Amino acid sequence: MEPAEVRQRKPPTAKDPGDLQKLSTKPPSEPRLKHGIPMQLLRSLLLMTWADCCIMAICVTQLIGAPLYLINKYYYYSYMAYTKQCFGLVLSAVTQWSSPTLFRISGDASVRGQIHISKDGLLETRFPERLVMISNHQVYTDWVYLWWVAYTNQMHGRIFIILKESLKYIPIVGTGMMFYGFIFMARKWTSDKPRLQHRLDKLKTLYTGSNSARPQYDPMWLLIFPEGTNLSINTKRRSDAWGLKQGLPSFNHMVLPRSTGLFFCLQQLRGTVDWVYDCTIAYEGPPKGSYPDKYFTLRSTYLQGRPPTSVNMHWRRFQVSNIPLDDQKEFEDWLTARWAEKDQLMDQYFETGRFPSELAGSIKADHAVDGQKVAASAGYVESYGRLHHWSELGLIFVVLVSVACFCKFVTSWLL
Repeated sequence: MEPAEVRQRKPPTAKDPGDLQKLSTKPPSEPRLKHGIPMQLLRSLLLMTWADCCIMAICVTQLIGAPLYLINKYYYYSYMAYTKQCFGLVLSAVTQWSSPTLFRISGDASVRGQIHISKDGLLETRFPERLVMISNHQVYTDWVYLWWVAYTNQMHGRIFIILKESLKYIPIVGTGMMFYGFIFMARKWTSDKPRLQHRLDKLKTLYTGSNSARPQYDPMWLLIFPEGTNLSINTKRRSDAWGLKQGLPSFNHMVLPRSTGLFFCLQQLRGTVDWVYDCTIAYEGPPKGSYPDKYFTLRSTYLQGRPPTSVNMHWRRFQVSNIPLDDQKEFEDWLTARWAEKDQLMDQYFETGRFPSELAGSIKADHAVDGQKVAASAGYVESYGRLHHWSELGLIFVVLVSVACFCKFVTSWLL
């Protein structure tokens, strides 16, 4: 039986940078449930009612704008980016209200000057408008947290995610994700390659926007989890067995990455994307050697009151022109080497309680509170995952309200 109380670590409030180092050596405490069955049912009812209303509003908004595809594709994709923004706001609000989560962001020298603290104390990233993002896959909520990072860069309407095919059959939500241009993979390369080619062709198409006569590429964050699945006992066992046959190393904290999909994406996007951004994610709470999926499911995070004590992200980037893309074996070796480095980062995280960081001195923290300033001086941005303001959620209903008002005006005029 697990205790019915969860301990949430607050952002450090130490006045001396030395205190930050003391915090980092504390072993993580195992996360525990906060809510019993009655409260879980109540939270489920309230959360699902509100989220379903928002999702239905977004889906109807998508249907209203669907005819734009036949009129002007630039306006169509911009409109769908707006609806994708709305869904990103819903995800961020649900996380903020039902499972407040502290983010601790670090990075190496390649991302200095791109990670800051905003005027209202939130994470602010300044990554490029077009990039390919890769990450290790720990739990199902990884993509939710990375979508929030896109929000901190005003790119939550331009994120594209490669997902497993079964997700597109989820009622309503699956249709919405197809409107978003997400890429669904069946894990059979003969069928996956044509659909991936189709979407990548669109992502590297030049469009003429309303403010420029010169064709431009649309903003795009393409998110790929090269491992293809999240970390669990079964996936780790299968990965190790496959790696043994292929003569590949076994990692302590992640499964082996598969190179085919990422290699194809980078080949196709070469010349239109300059950078690959790599995120290593770790969740505070599970002890070393355990599997995060045992603790952090969608149910436990959003209904049972057991979110991660903190979500730790380490960022770095690689120039596409320096990645071997002419030979798949060379690329596979390159990717495996990067994963070995990520595994070492995870080792350090479990030893010290945080990732290393080379961002000290580059983080703008003029509006940060004392605890954030202490963390920033050591090279970390600490921020809760939340919206800048609740009024942003009004964006979800703008089109529906406008259409309703227009219909009412036309009806009254005709009558």
